[in-house]
Amino acid sequence: MSSKETERAVALGYFDGLHIAHLRVLDAAREGAREKDLVPGVLLFDRPPAEVLTGVPVPRLMTDADRDETLKEQGFELLNASFACVRDLSPEDFVSQILCEKLGAKLVSCGYNYRFGKGGAGDAAALGALCAARGIEARVVTERDLFGAPVSSSRIRSLVEEGRLEEANALLGRPLRFSAPVFRGDRRGRLLGTPTINQYLPAGFVTPRFGVYVSEVLLDGKVYRAVTNVGSRPTFGEGSVRSETYILGFEGDLYGFAPRLSLLSFLRPEMRFASVEELKDQIRRDAAAAAEYEKTI
Repeated sequence: MSSKETERAVALGYFDGLHIAHLRVLDAAREGAREKDLVPGVLLFDRPPAEVLTGVPVPRLMTDADRDETLKEQGFELLNASFACVRDLSPEDFVSQILCEKLGAKLVSCGYNYRFGKGGAGDAAALGALCAARGIEARVVTERDLFGAPVSSSRIRSLVEEGRLEEANALLGRPLRFSAPVFRGDRRGRLLGTPTINQYLPAGFVTPRFGVYVSEVLLDGKVYRAVTNVGSRPTFGEGSVRSETYILGFEGDLYGFAPRLSLLSFLRPEMRFASVEELKDQIRRDAAAAAEYEKTI
């Protein structure tokens, strides 16, 4: 965590996925920083608070590296902190010791449902009152609804796990994406005439519904349309979960690289085929569908 020598506008929240509701909180901090000549910053915890408090892993919608890079590109200073070190602070101590003493906050922004302090004792209204007593402006962002319900990370996780990627991506404001090293597989795709890249999902990342997706791959600044299977490849009796991607119009060796894969739309469930020929025919149909897909996000 930083020191109070710099005066800041600090965005508060966990920010998993940097979805469209998060962007409102970030925009409020950035606008406040511009108005008051402050440094815009984001308080980032090392683990999801719910995960620390319950002991139950919370699947991530974005890797920390991707989140941090995106925030830096948007001009934010990253203010990293251990949630375990602040979880038992009272709301008053959190504002005094963390926001005032450690971060030099002169303005903070948060969502309407923000909770802080031991046991989540403090809410957005309490934050406003405690900050006002210390000369800090608090900007609370109202609820962001889409498709008839509030936008939240938990809602997006459920949509991803159900394979409803277009809805999930609309709430994210971008496609679900990750970067991961390409590892050497069994080269069956090459033998089938559709060479693929194999990637494991990053540790702790949300697992999409098993099946085939329209996807995109970013390589050297160029975006290629692709078709991706997420699952365990039942036709070959294998159990390890991976993403296997056929990149349309690309030829080359990507071993050792970590291209960014974005999932756009669910095409079909993972299937077990009776023969290799049936699989080849289906891959051709999947590739054709991916090529014709019109992206909405």
